[in-house]
Amino acid sequence: MSALPFPLRTECPPGACVCEREALMQAPGGDVRILRLTREEEKRLVQRLENLASLEDLRRMEQRLFEQLGVRLTIGTSPNEVRSLRGITILVHEQPGLCRKTRQAIPAAIRRSMEQRPQIAWDLLDEGGLFEGL
Repeated sequence: MSALPFPLRTECPPGACVCEREALMQAPGGDVRILRLTREEEKRLVQRLENLASLEDLRRMEQRLFEQLGVRLTIGTSPNEVRSLRGITILVHEQPGLCRKTRQAIPAAIRRSMEQRPQIAWDLLDEGGLFEGL
């Protein structure tokens, strides 16, 4: 693969991750946008996710993650009754090049944001429901 015009994320130690970084780098036409997420950028992303202001802000970040890095998030409620933040599912879909630690850090940062600002979780629960828009 030719040199990319942006800094790449460094490799994880052998056996510590299953990100398939090398396979992604060797694949012709592979989506290498995720490799833009260096460790420093990941720290900035996690900090930004921890400081979400509203559900709209969360949805905007979800869209930007997909557009800029190809990272797909699924955020929703469980089909059963939601009594705590554990009832809210935050799934970062697997993709080549996405580090295991990053897949764990993103949902944790979103949960911390919801703990600091419960209105985000309440708005998420109301999304598409009876009280949406009130």
